[in-house]
Amino acid sequence: MVVLGIAAAALVAAFLLVDLQGNLAYVLPRRLNRVGAMVLVAAAVGVSTVLFQTVTGNRILTPSIMGLDALYILIQTVLAFALGASTLLTLGAPLRFAVEVTLLVAFSWLLYRWLFTGGGHSLHLLLLVGIVFGVFFRGTSSLLQRLMDPSEFIILQDLFFASFNRVDPMLLLISAVVVAGLCVPAWRLRHRLDVLALGRDTAVGLGVDHRRTVTLVLVICSVLVAVSTALVGPATFFGLLVSALAYQLCSSFRHAVVLPIAVLLGVIALVGGQLVLEQVFEFDTALSIVIEFTGGIVFLALLLKGRIR
Repeated sequence: MVVLGIAAAALVAAFLLVDLQGNLAYVLPRRLNRVGAMVLVAAAVGVSTVLFQTVTGNRILTPSIMGLDALYILIQTVLAFALGASTLLTLGAPLRFAVEVTLLVAFSWLLYRWLFTGGGHSLHLLLLVGIVFGVFFRGTSSLLQRLMDPSEFIILQDLFFASFNRVDPMLLLISAVVVAGLCVPAWRLRHRLDVLALGRDTAVGLGVDHRRTVTLVLVICSVLVAVSTALVGPATFFGLLVSALAYQLCSSFRHAVVLPIAVLLGVIALVGGQLVLEQVFEFDTALSIVIEFTGGIVFLALLLKGRIR
């Protein structure tokens, strides 16, 4: 953990200082804003993924399985289809952010309330319904995109990938407050999460209120993913990538160790990857595409490995 912390701090310093020239009063705040967005996304996605995998008992699942990423794309597509992609981009960033976070959190809350206050109370049913909604959202988005003007679709397509270059500083500050406020209860739950990882029956036998704890964790995951997605865009396989690496590096499965390591790995992946793309490849590709490609390979490797359930 110490080594990862030093590496993350070194990469952040390198990103801020390498090739720093021109008007420092203009360049440095922009770099700080981008680094802040990367650290925030690393914390939100890393924590939410580890927590989600613990309550579901499956290390190949991520919160995006609930259809949140697909809902984000549907929101952007509907707005672009109704208003025009150019008009969508001219809307105020705070308004778009508020609408996106509200809809994402409302969808998750309604889904959890329906399933956990109904007759089933089944986590597996929750996952299944989330997958079905994700397929529905993607299908609807695809239909609307085929009906759009090609020039409008090209503008819209840029919003489908995570980008750290268009983050509003005020929204970053608000998001940081929300993420920090949610990471505190997540950290306080770390001992109960260790028990939950042993299985539902064992957790109940050891005195953990399984239903209440799982519901609280799912709400925390939903808000973290909603804020991260609304701020920079969807990053479907990023959480899977950092959580898989965190479990591989950890000699212990205690969440007091796994959670900070997952966050540090996220910071290293985002800041280090962006630094390499800018300084070595000169912006020839987008960081989110590389991360999604790598995360997809990790996902397939975990599926083929067959030992992690």
